[in-house]
Amino acid sequence: MLFSMNFDLKDIATFGVAGNFTGHLEQAGEDKDFLNIKTKEAIAPKALFPTYIPGAENTTDIPSFLGTFPFDSEKIIFPQGEEKLQIEPECAIIFEADWQNQKITHLKPLCFGASNDCSIRKEGAKKISLKKNWGPSSKGLSSHLIPLSTFDSSSTINDYRIASFLLRDGKAYAYGEDSAVRDYSYVYEKLTQWIIDKLNNQQNEGPAEKISDYLISSGCPKKILVSIGATRYTSFGQNNFLQKGDKALVILYPQQKYTIPQIQAFAQNPTEIPNDISLLCQEIY
Repeated sequence: MLFSMNFDLKDIATFGVAGNFTGHLEQAGEDKDFLNIKTKEAIAPKALFPTYIPGAENTTDIPSFLGTFPFDSEKIIFPQGEEKLQIEPECAIIFEADWQNQKITHLKPLCFGASNDCSIRKEGAKKISLKKNWGPSSKGLSSHLIPLSTFDSSSTINDYRIASFLLRDGKAYAYGEDSAVRDYSYVYEKLTQWIIDKLNNQQNEGPAEKISDYLISSGCPKKILVSIGATRYTSFGQNNFLQKGDKALVILYPQQKYTIPQIQAFAQNPTEIPNDISLLCQEIY
């Protein structure tokens, strides 16, 4: 899996943010899972969940399935025995982590790009991660990532929007609501500090896990990837699950340069994409 930035994703601990766009958890039928999770604000995200931890297969301190590398920029392999699979269109950010006394003290943004935090919709999963990493090619990250020196309202990312489409029988259907990155419930410094707190202090309760133990057992990884939350679904996205032969697309684009019809055209024919767009296109197998 080749990336526009010089790193190996297999060395990076990866996570997702649950509940960072108002209404998404309700649409996904997962809001009841978080009823007993207390947050400082009503709009606050609910939890930070792991999707991949390097070296998990070498220790009993981390669930072994989290050691399976799940990312693929070209395909999703359907989980055996499951029927309800949905795109989770997100912005993903890779940070460089500073550690002191086995605690993360600072996260420096390096780059961002389009992410599909693809999820199984099923009842009874005790932890979020059980619906996220079911094996190879169960998640998506664009191979083209955009450099990011600061994560705030003055940086490049402030102008970006997240669009997503399902390509079926040659037609592109809007899957998630076209949404601005700056419209996440928590974003920029507020989100960064929330992520640091969860990485260090989140407890094993409800669907959440004590991820600090995983990171320490993994050797305190120097880089952390976080998909910062799925957008709300369109009516089509909420009511249509993925099928074999579909293509799932997530597109991050600067709104000052491109119109929605232009982005829809890129979704219909995802080739020769401009360098300031991060596009992920995965065929469903």
